[in-house]
Amino acid sequence: MANALAHETSPYLLQHAGNPVDWLPWGAEALARARDEDRPLLVSIGYSACHWCHVMERESFEDPEVARLMNERFVCVKVDREERPDVDALYMEAVQAMTGHGGWPLNVFLTPEQVPFHGGTYFPPAPRPGMASWTQVLEAVADAWDTKREEIRAGTAPIAEQLAGGALLRPASEPIPTTLCDDAVERLRSGYDSINGGWGTAPKFPPASIIEFLLARGETAMSLQTLRSMASGGIFDQVGGGFARYSVDAKWTVPHFEKMLYDNALLARAYLHGWQVSGDAILRRTCEETLDWALREMQAPDGGFHSALDADSEGVEGRFYVWTMEELRAALGDDADTAIAWLGVTAEGNFHEGGHGLNVLESRGAEPEPAVRERIRARLLEVRAGRVRPADDDKRLASWNALMLAALADAGAALGREDLLDAARRTAEFLLSSMRDADGRLMRTYNRGAARIPAFLEDHAHLLEGLLALYEATFEERWFSAARATADDLLARFADTEHGGFFSTAADADALITRRKELEDTPIPSGGASAALGLLRLALLTGEGRYEEAALGHLRLVHPVAARHAPGFGHTLQALDLHLGPARELALVGADLDPLLAVVRSTLRPRLVLAARRDTGSPTAILLLEGREPLDGRAAAYLCERFSCRAPVTDPGELAALLDH
Repeated sequence: MANALAHETSPYLLQHAGNPVDWLPWGAEALARARDEDRPLLVSIGYSACHWCHVMERESFEDPEVARLMNERFVCVKVDREERPDVDALYMEAVQAMTGHGGWPLNVFLTPEQVPFHGGTYFPPAPRPGMASWTQVLEAVADAWDTKREEIRAGTAPIAEQLAGGALLRPASEPIPTTLCDDAVERLRSGYDSINGGWGTAPKFPPASIIEFLLARGETAMSLQTLRSMASGGIFDQVGGGFARYSVDAKWTVPHFEKMLYDNALLARAYLHGWQVSGDAILRRTCEETLDWALREMQAPDGGFHSALDADSEGVEGRFYVWTMEELRAALGDDADTAIAWLGVTAEGNFHEGGHGLNVLESRGAEPEPAVRERIRARLLEVRAGRVRPADDDKRLASWNALMLAALADAGAALGREDLLDAARRTAEFLLSSMRDADGRLMRTYNRGAARIPAFLEDHAHLLEGLLALYEATFEERWFSAARATADDLLARFADTEHGGFFSTAADADALITRRKELEDTPIPSGGASAALGLLRLALLTGEGRYEEAALGHLRLVHPVAARHAPGFGHTLQALDLHLGPARELALVGADLDPLLAVVRSTLRPRLVLAARRDTGSPTAILLLEGREPLDGRAAAYLCERFSCRAPVTDPGELAALLDH
């Protein structure tokens, strides 16, 4: 018999709909039941591609006796962290404070007033050295609630304020230092892995936002080495394209095999920009293979993109992706020796979780000529298609789709690929139509024909950036108008008019125990950083100071933290770099813009905003374009700084000289 999760649309929640646990989704019913019965809430948080979430479900949540104990003593709530990042962030911070570590599955016990008093991550079905069993935890917490509930309530009094996160910050009294970005580059240099690329040791996560910041600053040693190292490692799917979530080692060799939409959107854009800076064809190819994978395996017929592919298939992590030497020889025939040398395949293998002789493929050897490389990849992809595929989390999330929208738009324009621009348009149309409620409000998640959960700050902010990228790629003003409307909605719902910055949840959202401001740009750009960057760019296009002032409200709060802890604030640092500038505006007008556009897109120009129109006889909503006309019938470029413009030029060489000056 199914529980209440059977009515949900999240694949993760639906995975638990057949559990004997009386799961409820997070919401009014669960909270009311806990209050009415004065029982603690047991909130279990995970996501569909989470390996240990699946393990704990099999071991504990499917066990009738364990479920009976959970149902008798707690109000049990299951949360998809991707649908409810607000709930996840709040209780992840609480568990990290309690235990010193966090992760998923996240299991936290709350008073009926939603205040956490105990928690942890994965718990085994039987005790292990240093680790209590799940049943022991349940019994101990239930006993404590029965005998010490008032004591527990009294002890949780100060917790809510401590969990406010960035909402506790106040604007720095000193101005933002002009040397901040240079100082951040040096901090990044001090922690850089000069052998393998990236920062830190195992596990190692792709640092897309930091790479983007470094490229914006003109730093190429750390950024390009990291891009090349990841592209040649097993974290990149050498057969089908796309990146896994992280590497379990420091060398980018063995991944945790789940593929997340957001990682691939952010990395595709970073690889594009790395190619624009370096001309390295491998970086361009990695960008295109990542986007081609997303279009092939992740895009739904409605234009939106699915959220993730699982790490597991047939109950084994990585089984879909790894190869034995014998399998490669059987698949490739005469090309086998070439592939084995190129992809680093050995009889012993380099992946030891699922058996002997299994290989994660890496591009560490001599690469075959392009035709042979593509023949090998196509054949391996064909053979792999006959395997049992990892599960697909097919819900569409607004913020992650907006990140992919930006990548498609940026790449389509820079690479001259109309198919990518068409895909970006379809994604934008999906976000602006299907992911709305009856009143036109942006929603967080969409699946099975329904959009649900009012959108958060990150959804609005990433959409703002994505729509601006699509405008600058196509110069279709409908996208600019949609970006401006998104910005106005963002300011109305999320801006902190008292202290500056942006709350993560809307002013009219269902109340949690505190209203937070999320600050760190890991694993995706924070809503605040994305809002700041998008609003700064919008201000440069419109000349409206209110957008810039709102962006600076966030930067005044976070710049001291971002400077000290640069690895966690890559997108914030990009916004600071744009603000400290100098930023410039470029207006292009005239029928034949292509020669001028080729100059603009020939390299990465992170501090430039671009507006253009071919038909100067039509009205425009963009201040930067007002009054701009071609010169003597030739397309003209107007380069400005804070709307103070140089004399227009028509020659591409002259424009290049101005832009590079």
